[in-house]
Amino acid sequence: MANVTFLIVPRFNMSTLMTMIEPMRIANYLSSKPLYSWDVESFDGVEIKASNGFTLPARLPENRNRRGEIIFVMGSWGAESYRNPTLFSWIRRQAREGALVCSVEMGAYLVARSGVFSGRKVTTHWSYGPGFQEQFPDIDLVEQIYTIDDTTMSCGGGLAGVDLMLRLIGEAHGEGLAGEIVDQLMHHPVRPATAPQRRTMGRGTDTLIPIVREAISLIEQNILEPLSVPGIADALGVSQRQLERQFKHGIGCTLVQFGLLLRLQHARVLLISTDLSVREIATASGFNTLSHFAFSFGKCFGRRPSEYRLAWPEKENAPSWPGTLSRFLQALQNRGTAKPMQVLRQDRL
Repeated sequence: MANVTFLIVPRFNMSTLMTMIEPMRIANYLSSKPLYSWDVESFDGVEIKASNGFTLPARLPENRNRRGEIIFVMGSWGAESYRNPTLFSWIRRQAREGALVCSVEMGAYLVARSGVFSGRKVTTHWSYGPGFQEQFPDIDLVEQIYTIDDTTMSCGGGLAGVDLMLRLIGEAHGEGLAGEIVDQLMHHPVRPATAPQRRTMGRGTDTLIPIVREAISLIEQNILEPLSVPGIADALGVSQRQLERQFKHGIGCTLVQFGLLLRLQHARVLLISTDLSVREIATASGFNTLSHFAFSFGKCFGRRPSEYRLAWPEKENAPSWPGTLSRFLQALQNRGTAKPMQVLRQDRL
């Protein structure tokens, strides 16, 4: 029977933990004898509070050899600033002794600080990607649902944990058992490791024509130094008029609007996951002046950048003011609402 360890820190994602345990529970249920057991451990006490406010009992990690076992390091809000040298040295020792270490969601910060991810391809939750890359510029960050190599794994969190566990169960006990678990969970289809984590503005990029997908990619790759609309058109070998028409039809807003939204999203993540000053974040997000950044951010999210940062307290289970782009996107689509449109018309890629 294989044993799995879940190493958790305060404000871990309870939902992700449960969805990673369930495939193993069902595997035991469907098999003639138990195939898996699991432990929940933590260096932060015997009762660990999750981001949803519920607590979970945990025990202090034992100093035993876990060669061949999997250790899932789980973190969510707050993991970007978590510091516990004992935890980091423990992860290093387990990896050195032959355990397979897997970060889950923002647990990537913890494993990265331990040094185990050096030279590896790693993923984390897409919303923290810019902040993670800012702290660990030498790690090869990829946006996919999970990664696997010979000694480490990483998972973006959420329901990606189900796909990862089904992959591991299938490799260990056959695709037939994995398929039965899929049916029990009603989780269709099972995604490969390289599947994308998100859908662009509520629309799947797989349904967009190539010119729009390529334009989105160019905008995402040039946050720091935004390209002009004519520059994007030239790079794609199409006329500016054709590009703007196809983009508006596929996405529902202009390239200028979309570019601004991405830059504000990038800035939002840096505010909550780095110690960069607001001025440095404005520059890193492609804004020429601090005043322009503060004005655009305030119009989009309803508060100043400094207020947004303060809304993510260190001790609370969840942020008091998370902020999303959904309300702003609705305003863009509402032809009777003029203010957001006026704000975006003042901006240039």
